[in-house]
Amino acid sequence: MMSKSEITAYIKAEALRLGFDICGIAKAAPVHNGVAAAYNSWLQEGKHATMQYMQRNCEKRLDPTQLVQGCRSIIVVAMNYAPKQQIEGIANYAQGKDYHKVVKDRLFMLLQSINSVCEVQGRAFCDSAPVLERYWAREAGIGYIGRNRQLIIPGKGSNFFLGELLVDIELCYDSPEQRNLCGNCTKCIDNCPGGALNEKGLDANKCLSYLTIENRGELPENIGEMMGNCFYGCDRCQAVCPHNKFSTPNDTPELQPSEALLKMTAERWQALTEEEYKTLFAESAVERCGYEQLVRNIRARRQNG
Repeated sequence: MMSKSEITAYIKAEALRLGFDICGIAKAAPVHNGVAAAYNSWLQEGKHATMQYMQRNCEKRLDPTQLVQGCRSIIVVAMNYAPKQQIEGIANYAQGKDYHKVVKDRLFMLLQSINSVCEVQGRAFCDSAPVLERYWAREAGIGYIGRNRQLIIPGKGSNFFLGELLVDIELCYDSPEQRNLCGNCTKCIDNCPGGALNEKGLDANKCLSYLTIENRGELPENIGEMMGNCFYGCDRCQAVCPHNKFSTPNDTPELQPSEALLKMTAERWQALTEEEYKTLFAESAVERCGYEQLVRNIRARRQNG
């Protein structure tokens, strides 16, 4: 029978074998009181805009042991999505296959692999449940939460998807990342086109990612001036972050853009048909936006930019 330390080492080795870049493990417990208070205050101030799902199941979001019965450990993984080349219009994270499926498929394989050496029950998540992902990544020692509210991994940057396995076994836990490596740098705040970032956090109402993806209503009149070349999401706060000078392009096959997407030009985006949309974004995170909303964004960029 494997010891706790041997199982922990096995899990981390398997995570790397399956294509994750980093794996850390945290003890499952309610989040710190200060974090819970700050999250509730953020909701009360309406900083989550129309994303009502952010306030549903709050008790589970703030206590993973209520989300998964018997949960004792949170295995956190990170997968690099930094692109090999920039594609005009689409945020970096959405240029390949839908990351929810890419990450979760590997998490399911990891859970199956763990069960080959010890009996374990668990559930896999990737931006798909009430889980404070960046918080648990910090608790698992993977990185720290920067002023841009992204998880920044020292020496690697912030272009990473996060995923979690909540399991019912006790493991060896990593030390939380306590450092604030942003120092006095405020480049993300200074360069946020909508002014969504400040020292207190993020106001989704002003965030281009929210406005172009989650927001189903009318766009602000001046949004074209803020959008620049991007009409789906926004990478500005990551593009200016000094830590991303350490980013290296990912080589995960599923995260590579299709030839059709690489051939898109400004003129072709403006003439995008629904059939072309379906072909370009089959199995893509961009499907969340929908054709009509994407065209709305493209037109706003053209008319106001």
